Amino acid sequence: MSRKSSTSGSADMQRRQWLKVAGASVAAGGLALGAVRAKADAAPAAGNDGDVLDVAIVGAGLAGLTAARDLRYAGCESFVVLEARDRVGGRTLNYDVGGGHVTEVGGQWIGPGQTAVADLARELEVGTFPSYYAGKTVILGGDGRAEIDLQGTFGTDEAVAAKLSRLSRDVPSATPWTSPKAGELDRLSVGDWLAQQGIKPEDRMGWNASISLSGGVAPAKMGLLHFLSMINSADCDYAQLDSIKHSAQETRFVGGSQILSTRMAQQLGDKVRLSSPVRRIVGWDRDVVTLQTDRGTVRAKQVVMALHPALCHQVQFDPPLPEKRSALQRAWPAHSPARKTAMVYRRPFWRDKGLNGHLFQTDGPIFWAYDNSPPGGEIGVINAFVRNALVPSDPQAAKQMHMDLYAQAWGDDARAPVSYHDRDWGLADPWTLTCVSAIPPGFWSAHGEALRAPCGNLIWSGTETANIWAGYMDGAVRSGHQSALQALNALRRA
Repeated sequence: MSRKSSTSGSADMQRRQWLKVAGASVAAGGLALGAVRAKADAAPAAGNDGDVLDVAIVGAGLAGLTAARDLRYAGCESFVVLEARDRVGGRTLNYDVGGGHVTEVGGQWIGPGQTAVADLARELEVGTFPSYYAGKTVILGGDGRAEIDLQGTFGTDEAVAAKLSRLSRDVPSATPWTSPKAGELDRLSVGDWLAQQGIKPEDRMGWNASISLSGGVAPAKMGLLHFLSMINSADCDYAQLDSIKHSAQETRFVGGSQILSTRMAQQLGDKVRLSSPVRRIVGWDRDVVTLQTDRGTVRAKQVVMALHPALCHQVQFDPPLPEKRSALQRAWPAHSPARKTAMVYRRPFWRDKGLNGHLFQTDGPIFWAYDNSPPGGEIGVINAFVRNALVPSDPQAAKQMHMDLYAQAWGDDARAPVSYHDRDWGLADPWTLTCVSAIPPGFWSAHGEALRAPCGNLIWSGTETANIWAGYMDGAVRSGHQSALQALNALRRA
């Protein structure tokens, strides 16, 4: 089932029309939004224990904040956003590298077909600029060094990529488990399938890089059915996932990706409550749901759970969730979160040598390093995804390791950085169990039907629930739009 992207303008117009209708229907349905709004405005952002809000949103990442923004657009002011961290943005995060510049140490790119997040950026007046890949990529392997012009790709085999694209047509991105060949495909990992294709040794690095970037794990751990659903999201075109040029890594945000969340939070004001992890949810099967947080109790008619499914499993539910949903949360893979580093230089000196600042190591600590400099190249920034087990835990030792490898790749100028930044998500953020959801073989066949099915007054949101571009920032925004509509429709029916 091929899926074609809507044009951004028509999709945005349709969403706005639905929100207006849903919001008007809620008011017309006797919910007295005006009266409830007056209550909410008079109360603290999270509500007093006696107040009953229309909607409580758990999670202030892109999904939760988009849902909150849509509720407000529809005329609903009786809501709160509860965030466990002391910041907004979820799995997006900017590091200040000085001079008014930032580098992203979480999710950061968008690409063709990702119209929901692109529309949001335009509404928030956030600019974009292209990722840098002009020049040759350096590959380090063993004692060898090579410079190759990959022309914005990872060098994957085009014939094999075309076969994946064809297979993806029968794997719907929203419900891969309903594919006619789901049972057969879900028994294999991507690594199993690639082995059957007789991949050449020289092509393996490209496939490992491409799949690890999009899925967060090596091909051997990625389910083939899931990977095909990702390609289906990309208009059944593997090239839209692979690498940088004309793909999901093609475009960056001016000011870093977290700026989308910070600007939405600024608009929402005290509707967003930070440092408020939800520990227990009581009565999700009743008319009013009680959420117990570290900063008090919130009561609401509808609850949007804008959390990673594995993180939902850390919340205590009373009564317990249906077994199918509980099983999905227990089984959802929570791989070790990523570690991402950034080395800042006075200028992007590698460009003078015809190099693009991209580096691959076949078996070393640097999985992929890339030029992450600001749009004007005022300073030079090299970000890197690293293999955590091969990188020293001590920041100074890790910095030295990076300098040595970068000097091998780009010359001795790499030994004079201005600063080094290291984000090990597993150590720094207990609320990020995993950065990218790599679904293993067999998972969707066993648990897929429970992914989005509401449980009482709980609405499941977050990028993993998106119909297309699940796992990406675009998927998070889409899921936020969808969960807001679900909440408004539920309020209208009540």
